[in-house]
Amino acid sequence: MAAACSNKIIDVFWHEGMLNHETGKGVFDSGTDPGFLDVLEKHPENSDRIKNMVSILQKGPISPYISWQLGRPAQVLELLSFHAPAEYIDELVEADKQGGKMICAGTFLNPGSWDAALLAAGTTLSAMKHILDGHGKLAYALVRPPGHHAQPKQADGYCFLNNAGLAVQLALDSGCKKVAVIDIDVHYGNGTAEGFYRTDKVLTVSLHMNHGSWGPSHPQNGSVGELGEGEGLGYNLNIPLPNGTGDRGYGYAMKELVVPSIHKFEPDMIVFVVGQDSSAFDPNGRQCLTMDGYREIGRIVHSLANKHSGGQILIVQEGGYHITYSAYCLHAILEGVLDLPQPLLCDPIAYYPEDEAFAVEFVEATRKYHKEMVPFLKGT
Repeated sequence: MAAACSNKIIDVFWHEGMLNHETGKGVFDSGTDPGFLDVLEKHPENSDRIKNMVSILQKGPISPYISWQLGRPAQVLELLSFHAPAEYIDELVEADKQGGKMICAGTFLNPGSWDAALLAAGTTLSAMKHILDGHGKLAYALVRPPGHHAQPKQADGYCFLNNAGLAVQLALDSGCKKVAVIDIDVHYGNGTAEGFYRTDKVLTVSLHMNHGSWGPSHPQNGSVGELGEGEGLGYNLNIPLPNGTGDRGYGYAMKELVVPSIHKFEPDMIVFVVGQDSSAFDPNGRQCLTMDGYREIGRIVHSLANKHSGGQILIVQEGGYHITYSAYCLHAILEGVLDLPQPLLCDPIAYYPEDEAFAVEFVEATRKYHKEMVPFLKGT
């Protein structure tokens, strides 16, 4: 810890009980066995992904900048600040008592899942309270099951309880005037948006793959036209991005769309909702972000927080399903949020030179090499 300055610490809130959420095996996230495959894969939202995130923060070069804090389960009454009416929570409690069930497509509440969901919600609330009480400026809720698809009355997309939404509401109830949510998970943070769709006290900004609705549990499209309603009109900003947008595209969207909107809104708290499923190798996304891209997004959010929220950022974990690369991309995000001068960790697999001038130079160098080394091309 001595290697890091006091203002260069991220308090990571974690509880190993969240590993007890078992999502099973099948064809991707369906939970089904077609009967003709010898090897069934784990559900993408499995505990291995989180185990690697924990271990890279414990053992990776960022570890001197990490302070570990123990999470705790949420109380049912706390959940009602975002999830109302209570019948939705009652449904989940009853499903847990009955031994679990598929709540909606791809979203399985199995024995141990409800306790893990309560831990994820309570751990996120603890991380927000840590900031609100002045104990730190940067807190990261390393949680599962994820939450940003969970709407006030509806589970969706592997999510039961909206961890980020609960934390936003706690900030408002504790005196924050305006809260900005910046969500970079590859899927639209529809549940968080739905929860604050009619208020001007919360600006929800979501950068996501242009995926549209995926069924009854996810009626929102994530289109640019979903702007909020009533007092909230104009306070839900969707940035649907084409497949393969990559580092430069995300950087451009952040600088040209996200930054101006945050400057105009002037929040006194920023909730940074992160998913590494926008990465180049994720099985659940197609956006081609690399560690460099995530690192730059983290730096931009750091700069916004310094200007508007006194440096305060609550980071909430969502998706990210490549067992190895998600952990590396998380490391890069936190490097960016810390605004470290140099990368601490090199990218182990991604190399996408996006600069067109560099590509031209590379091709020209290759051509010259061929002319010199390939006999039949000499003199061409």
